[in-house]
Amino acid sequence: MRKLLFIAFVALLSVPTWAQSTQDYIEVERGLLHAERKAVVAKAMVLTDEEAKVFWPLYNEYNEQVYKSKTKKVKVIADYADNFDNMTDARADEIMSNNMAADLELLKLKINYYKKFKKILSPSKVARYFQIEAKIDAMINAELAVQIPLIESINDAVKK
Repeated sequence: MRKLLFIAFVALLSVPTWAQSTQDYIEVERGLLHAERKAVVAKAMVLTDEEAKVFWPLYNEYNEQVYKSKTKKVKVIADYADNFDNMTDARADEIMSNNMAADLELLKLKINYYKKFKKILSPSKVARYFQIEAKIDAMINAELAVQIPLIESINDAVKK
C-alpha cells in the first residue's frame, strides 16, 4: 500500500510539461491518486462477491462526495500558496477558517457514510474500510505537511 501511494504522490509533486495549467495538473494527479486509492481499498477489504456488489456502488457514491469536499481543501491550499509571500493576519484568519470549514464538512460526510456503510456491511468491515481510508489520508497529509511551509505574516517579517 505504501509503495503505491508513494509512487502516486511523487507523481503528484512532479509537474508534467503537457499540463495546460496548474489546475489541469492537479485534476490529472487527483484522478491518478483516486485510482491508486481504489486499488489499495480493493486489495485490503477482502470482500465476498455479495459484499462487493453492494460495497462498490456506495464506495463510488461516497468518493464522489469526498472528491467535492476535498476540492475545497485543494482551494484552501492554493489560496495559501497564492498569498504566502504577502500573508496578512486577516488573510491567514480567512484561510484557517476555510480550512476548518472544509475539515468539518469532510468529517460530517464521513459520519453520514459510516452509517450508510453499516447498513450494507458488518461494523467490523466498515471500520476496516474507514481505517484504510484514514491510513491513506495520513500518508498524503504527512507529505503535504512536509511540503507546505508554516505561515509567516507580513507583520512577523517586519519584526525580524
